Amino acid sequence: MAYDFDLFVIGGGSGGVRCARIAAQHGARVAVAESTYWGGTCVNVGCVPKKLMVMAADYGMQVQDSRGFGWDTQRGTHDWGAFIAAKDAEIARLNAIYVKLLTGSGCTMFDARASFIDAHTLDVGGKRVTADKIVIAVGGHPLRPSMPGCELGITSDEAFHLKELPRRVMLIGAGYIAVEFAGIFAGLGSEVELVCRPPLPLRGFDHDLREALAEALTAQGVKLHCGTAPSKVEREGDGYHVHLMDGTVRHTDLVFWAAGRRPNTKGLNLEAAGVRSTDSGAVVVNAEQQTSQPNIYAIGDVSNHMNLTPVAIAEGHILADKLYSPTHRTWNFDTVATAVFSHPPMATVGLTEEDAAARYPVDVYMTKFTPMRHTMTGRHSRTVMKLVVEQSTQRVVGAHMLGDDAAEMMQGISIAMNAGATKADFDRTIGIHPTAAEEWVTMRTRTRVAGVKAKAAE
Repeated sequence: MAYDFDLFVIGGGSGGVRCARIAAQHGARVAVAESTYWGGTCVNVGCVPKKLMVMAADYGMQVQDSRGFGWDTQRGTHDWGAFIAAKDAEIARLNAIYVKLLTGSGCTMFDARASFIDAHTLDVGGKRVTADKIVIAVGGHPLRPSMPGCELGITSDEAFHLKELPRRVMLIGAGYIAVEFAGIFAGLGSEVELVCRPPLPLRGFDHDLREALAEALTAQGVKLHCGTAPSKVEREGDGYHVHLMDGTVRHTDLVFWAAGRRPNTKGLNLEAAGVRSTDSGAVVVNAEQQTSQPNIYAIGDVSNHMNLTPVAIAEGHILADKLYSPTHRTWNFDTVATAVFSHPPMATVGLTEEDAAARYPVDVYMTKFTPMRHTMTGRHSRTVMKLVVEQSTQRVVGAHMLGDDAAEMMQGISIAMNAGATKADFDRTIGIHPTAAEEWVTMRTRTRVAGVKAKAAE
């Protein structure tokens, strides 16, 4: 059968665009459909604008900190409107780049929502289109909890378009979005409260760093309400009453739901194509990103596997190579580094102490210190750095950091871990002085031993 296209990609985000572009470069006839904004969540309502907001908050804190170094500086008033306008201009520039990448590769673009008619046929904005192979790359969307008054709050999608900076903000959630926006709003001058069910934010991250982050948020002025959750929200004048399950009522000007994300598969009509999905809407894939329908694939957040933009890009590139090129690039997904752009930032790669200790005995090396900068500023800011080492092989299996430039450092650490670096490799590396980074190669004294049969190993 002759198809309209060799490959049709549903979704013009980072992963979908990379897959489409590489496939087209290999000679495939490719089309892409996007119903909202080119570049997807990351570029428009995710990583990029969020990082710009983090930077905006950082500048205000740096003005304050500069007084510790002799500068006669005074913190002024932040112009939220000017910042949002500048942010929007940068996002528009990036949108144009994504469109140029696709058109320059010869891809056909549809500004429309696509849904399945059958395994090879799509309804694209009312037009019937066929393709030999189809890639689902529609990403995810933020969740709103089901409770009275849930419609009164915003999600991260709306946070990037607020008309003005709220005086009081209540964030509901324990994940990276909650802690990042807590730092952003606090850094810009808002009064911030964070409500989360777990005893500490960032479930799944290393426990020592979770504790250190909670301390850092508190030092920044964020009020933490851990171990509880909202039961309802009521409008009160220009603000809101948030009723918590512990019986307290908090007052705020903005309720911000940061309670997770869900794959954006509603309306795709997956059943018509024979594509299996989970109860949460995630598309089920195998190790080759292939769905239950052999000619249909899924990449990125829609499979709810490892929801990171670089992972989606890698999956898209690998898939395009596999389908249309005799040579393949490879990525290592076992040690994917990631960062939380909190204040201060957190970064991690590999196993947490808890996960590693469940597998084998581990040696743990950890250091906590006040960065040189803050010995002068007086700001309460502690850096925590931690290495988790498999005891039998002395291979470094986890690295974790809370502190300035954590994300920048962790990219290099992930290269070393991908290469199989041992603790001895770290120890024989000469550090750069004076930097915080040199601590990675000077942690010589073991903090503790943990894990299966750890006592015997010790």
